[in-house]
Amino acid sequence: MSTGTILALVVPAAVLVVLIVSSFALDRRLRHRPREPFGPEKRHDSHEIHPLPDHVRDRYVREWQGVQKQFVDRPEAAVHDADRLVTVLMRERGYPTEDFEHRGGDLSAEHGHALERYQEAHEIDLLAATHRATPEQLRGAMVHYRALFDALLSGGDQAGP
Repeated sequence: MSTGTILALVVPAAVLVVLIVSSFALDRRLRHRPREPFGPEKRHDSHEIHPLPDHVRDRYVREWQGVQKQFVDRPEAAVHDADRLVTVLMRERGYPTEDFEHRGGDLSAEHGHALERYQEAHEIDLLAATHRATPEQLRGAMVHYRALFDALLSGGDQAGP
């Protein structure tokens, strides 16, 4: 056998051995690294989510009623105010509200059923800001905000208003 033939057999085998050893080393490193504690459940558990006193709940109910009344004459503004009110309520309950992505992730741990509707409502709010939302979309957004509002207001332990 010539040297070229031997090299042609040895080099691919060596590359294969290096790849196998590297994949085992990477797999071992990944298995033994510290776990990321920031999934929605862990992030949610790290916050002090608390129920609201009755007088605070009553104040939010009155504010929501004002937002609903506004919908008749100013639906786009009402949707925007509903988004703002839900965000303020989240903050008061102890949820972080820095950005929309974190809001959704943190809500999914306790209010997963309302999360998708909240995302839809928020998208409609963005459309409404540029006057591109239809009346049906605006109505739908208010319904979605109301569902999340009720879930947040009840704290998961009692019925909404």
